[in-house]
This record gives sequence, C-alpha cells and structure tokens, in this order.
Amino acid sequence: MKIQGKMFMGLSFFVLVMAVVYGVWSKEPAGTTALFLTFGLCIMIGFYLGFTAKRVDVGAQDNKEADVADDAGEVGFFSPHSWQPLSLAIGGALAFLSVAIGWWLLYFSLPIVLIGIWGWVFEYYRGENRTQ
Repeated sequence: MKIQGKMFMGLSFFVLVMAVVYGVWSKEPAGTTALFLTFGLCIMIGFYLGFTAKRVDVGAQDNKEADVADDAGEVGFFSPHSWQPLSLAIGGALAFLSVAIGWWLLYFSLPIVLIGIWGWVFEYYRGENRTQ
C-alpha cells in the first residue's frame, strides 16, 4: 500500500501544478475549482493509503524481492449461475430512464431493484433447520 500512497501523492502534486497553470492561463473559475478539488481528493487518498500502510502487514507489492505468486491467494467467491445481477441491471436501467421519461417509471423499477437485492443477499441462505 505504500506505493499506492506515493502514487497518489505524486498525482496530487501534478494536479496542483496543472490547477495553477490552468487557473492563470484560462481565468475560468469552474475548471480551476474542479482541479483544486481534485488535488484535495488526491491528497486525502494518498494520506489515507500512506497512513494505513504503516499499520498493516507488508504486502507482496511493497517487497522488492517478491514474486508474482507471493501475492496470489483466494480472490473471493463468485456465483456462476446467478440471475440477480440481471434483475438489478434492468431495474437500475429503468430507474435511470425514469429521469428522462418520467418519474412515474420509478414506481415500476423500484420493485425490480428490491427483488434483485433481496435475491442476491439471500441467494445462498438455506435457513437453520433446512435439510439437504
């Protein structure tokens, strides 16, 4: 995590220089403000990553002698047969479409989203007393 903190600190320095150059050259307040806010965001993320890197175990990315296999491990469990992301995508698409068409469409998309979230959360739950 140390290298990511250093990368964000370097990026924040670059964004600060570009914000000053852009502000002096263009005299446009909205873009200059956005660049200074980006600088602040990069500083916060870089400080957080550097701060937490001191308190966690050294990962393989911080060891210069590490191999690629040293950082290998279980990534997680991904359900290969789940239909829940499809219902969430359809419900989310309808919800965003309701901004363009009309807010009434949100009433139809909300149940689809809630069904998708409910199904995804309880997809592998079988209960305490369920037998195989």
